[in-house]
Amino acid sequence: MCGLVLPMAACVTRLPALSASAAVLQPRGEARRDLMQLPPPKGKVAVAVYGLRDQTGQYKPAPDSSFSTAVTQGAASMLIKSLKDSGWYLPVERENLQNLLTERKIIRALEMPAEKAAPPVTLPQLMPASLMIEGGIIAYENNLRTGGVGANYLGVGASMQYRMDQVTINLRGIDIRSGQVLSSVSTSKTIFSYEVRPSVFRFVAFKDLLQFEAGITRNEPAQMCVQEAIDMAVIYLIVQGVRDGLWSLRNETDLQSPLVQRYLKEM
Repeated sequence: MCGLVLPMAACVTRLPALSASAAVLQPRGEARRDLMQLPPPKGKVAVAVYGLRDQTGQYKPAPDSSFSTAVTQGAASMLIKSLKDSGWYLPVERENLQNLLTERKIIRALEMPAEKAAPPVTLPQLMPASLMIEGGIIAYENNLRTGGVGANYLGVGASMQYRMDQVTINLRGIDIRSGQVLSSVSTSKTIFSYEVRPSVFRFVAFKDLLQFEAGITRNEPAQMCVQEAIDMAVIYLIVQGVRDGLWSLRNETDLQSPLVQRYLKEM
């Protein structure tokens, strides 16, 4: 028995080390890779994002917390990153515009000339946007699909359980001059979680009982799924705009590229 217990104890003592790791860049999903491989545009579009609200009304189920939201509240930051990484848009700061205006006032106050006859300090004008992106996280479905399987033979067995949630994003592009909704896209991404648990429960001798349990759980990060859905929505906004003539490719032959054609066929 000591030969079995000692290796198990050594594994337990090493487990905390597995959770200590250096900070890394957020992993790229398939949608992010496609977003960064899109053909270049004829000209970038200045775009404003005032927010991407959580419109689900969903909270984390107990016992986690009855007051924490189920999805991230930083979706606007994710959207701005996706727009910039696409190479098709020039995001301008609007979510925290008041902070920007305050800093510009500070610069004017610090650099104000001492002489009254000197010209006042001038700063470059803020870039106006021609397109505004609105929308939100419109749905979060818990336990969209659940299930599991298990087997046990002579006290030795294993079981597996899984759960699937789903998050849905909506984005719409609005012409600032006319207020017309130019395009609207909704994308969904499943959130997959599973648990595997082997177990042993049997007598190894007349009075000696062996009991062993282990388990591993993997929960797909919800914020990464939100980012993936946003990336996909931005791709469809770009492809829709190319199809409808809202913006153009630098090389018109890129319209026949496999990447663009794949998304055109899915619309």
